[in-house]
Amino acid sequence: MTETEFKEFIEQLIIQIEDALEELDNDIDYESSDGMLTIIMENKSQIIINRQSAALQLWLAAKSGGYHFDYDEAKGWQDDRSGEAFIDTLNRCLTEQSNEKIELDLE
Repeated sequence: MTETEFKEFIEQLIIQIEDALEELDNDIDYESSDGMLTIIMENKSQIIINRQSAALQLWLAAKSGGYHFDYDEAKGWQDDRSGEAFIDTLNRCLTEQSNEKIELDLE
């Protein structure tokens, strides 16, 4: 994947996440800018998703820690340590930080 393709891919993913957040009945806000999405929970805690172009990785920062994801064409974005899928990590972090079950569907 080229850096240009990577940047476009991340921008599309951010749009999908924003659309999924809009569908929720929760009071979750977000801000996005230049490959970074900040999700602001009702309790003011944040989850930050951003691209790391030099490594061609997607990064997620939450209360529970920092996660780095590599892209696999067959499996999508996978945590480079645990192998957990990006959407599973994001949903887990959203649930933990909001204290209610949240499952985004990025299809």
